[in-house]
Amino acid sequence: MYERKIIPNLNCGLDLIGEVLYGKWKIRLLWFINEGHKRPSELQRKIPDASRRVLNIQLKELEEHELVSKVIFPVVPPKVEYSLTDFGKTLIPVISAIGNWGDEHEARLRELILKRLDLKP
Repeated sequence: MYERKIIPNLNCGLDLIGEVLYGKWKIRLLWFINEGHKRPSELQRKIPDASRRVLNIQLKELEEHELVSKVIFPVVPPKVEYSLTDFGKTLIPVISAIGNWGDEHEARLRELILKRLDLKP
């Protein structure tokens, strides 16, 4: 298992939120779980570019930060479902606001990102 060599800086809210939400797919995972996609296979279908392994790691981290809870049903084959905790639900308005900002500035952001990657729009 990965062991961190540098102690994270936790001096302000931005550092704290970054520590909890850094990870390419975490915000999308939280959003899709909120939308009702609770099974790992459903989440994989919603985020096909992510590997199952990475999604599992990031779901585990979200669980460790008490943003999602995991229920394992005692059936064969095993059935797993994720849901947002009350603490995790407090992030949904923030994620929604960030998404709305992205939608409002979509053309400009797309152009800037493509320019940085040296691609044509």
